[in-house]
Amino acid sequence: MNPEPNNLKHQTLAEKAASDASILLANPRGFCAGVDRAIIIVEQALDKFGAPIYVRHEVVHNKFVVDELRAKGAIFVEELDEIPTGSIVIFSAHGVSKAVRAEAESRGLTAYDATCPLVTKVHIEVEKMRKAGMEIVMIGHKGHPEVEGTMGQVEQTNTENNQASSIGMYLVETPEDVASLTVKDPAKLAYVTQTTLSMDDAALVINALKAKFPQINAPKSDDICYATQNRQDAVKIMAQDCDLVIIVGSPNSSNSNRLREVAKNQGVEAYMVDNASYLKSEWLVNKKKIGVSAGASAPEVLVKEVIAQLQNFGIGNVQELQGVVESVVFQLPKNLTSAAKTNSAKSTSN
Repeated sequence: MNPEPNNLKHQTLAEKAASDASILLANPRGFCAGVDRAIIIVEQALDKFGAPIYVRHEVVHNKFVVDELRAKGAIFVEELDEIPTGSIVIFSAHGVSKAVRAEAESRGLTAYDATCPLVTKVHIEVEKMRKAGMEIVMIGHKGHPEVEGTMGQVEQTNTENNQASSIGMYLVETPEDVASLTVKDPAKLAYVTQTTLSMDDAALVINALKAKFPQINAPKSDDICYATQNRQDAVKIMAQDCDLVIIVGSPNSSNSNRLREVAKNQGVEAYMVDNASYLKSEWLVNKKKIGVSAGASAPEVLVKEVIAQLQNFGIGNVQELQGVVESVVFQLPKNLTSAAKTNSAKSTSN
C-alpha cells in the first residue's frame, strides 16, 4: 500500500488534534481610525474626481486593500515624477517629508493628505522641538515610510551610520544604536518614536536613551498610537491562554509584524498570514487554543476568511474576547470635503 502523502498526513493529524480545539478572537483587532480615514480619502477622491487618482506609496500596508483600490482606479507610485503634471495625488497614511510636499506643489499636483493624524502629531512635535533648538532622536525602523516622513520634517543632508548633519536629527532602532550615538549637546536633546513600534521594544530604547542622556526630553504624550497599544495589549492578554497565535497582516505592515512579535515574546508559537491561503494545517497539530488577531491595516473580511479556513481544518468553537472599545474618528481633509462639495454643486447645476 502506498504511504499517505505528507500533506494529507499533516491535515489528518491537525483535524484529529483540533476536534476539541477553539479559536480565540482578540479585541480590538483590524482597522483603526487612521486606516479607515486613509481608505475613505482615496475612495472619495475616486468617486468625486474619477480615475485615475495617484497615491504616493501604498495608502496603507495591506495587499488586499491596495488591490481593491487599484481595481477602482487608484494608481500607486513611489515617486512623484511618475505622476503626470496637474494630476491628483494622495499622500499615504504614513506621512511624507516637507520635500515631497514642496515637490508636489512645484509640479502642479493637487494633493490630498491621508497622513494619520497621530503621525501628523509627531511631525508637529519635531517642528516644535527644532524651533526650541533641540536635537532629536527618532526611534524607528530604518527605511519605513513613516520614519522617512518624520525625519523629513527637517532638512536632512546626511544620515550615514544614523548620524545626522548639523540639523541634529538621529535615527536609532536598538539600545545598541543608542550606545554608539553621539550628539552635539546632551542638554538640548529630545526623542520621538514611530507610531507603530512594539511598546516593549520602544521602552528598551527609551530606557537606554535616558540612561545615556539623563536630560533628554520626552514627548508631551506617548507617540505610539492608541490603536497600536490596544492591539498589542489584546494580543498579550490573549496569548497567555493560547498555544498558537495567527496574526492577519501583510509582510510590510509594521504594526502587524509587531503583533506577531508580541505573541512570540509571550513564548507562544506565532505566525503572520496575508490571507487564509497562507494557513498550514500542520500548525494546528496538538494545539488546543488558537488565538487570532489582525494588524490595524488588515480588514475584517480577511479575519473571517482565516476563521473559516481554521473551521475547515476541524475547529468548531469560536470565542470573541472582550477588550477596549475604540470610538476614535478622524475628520477628512478640509480641502477634500470642500472640493467634493464644489464638484457636487457643479454636477447639480449641469
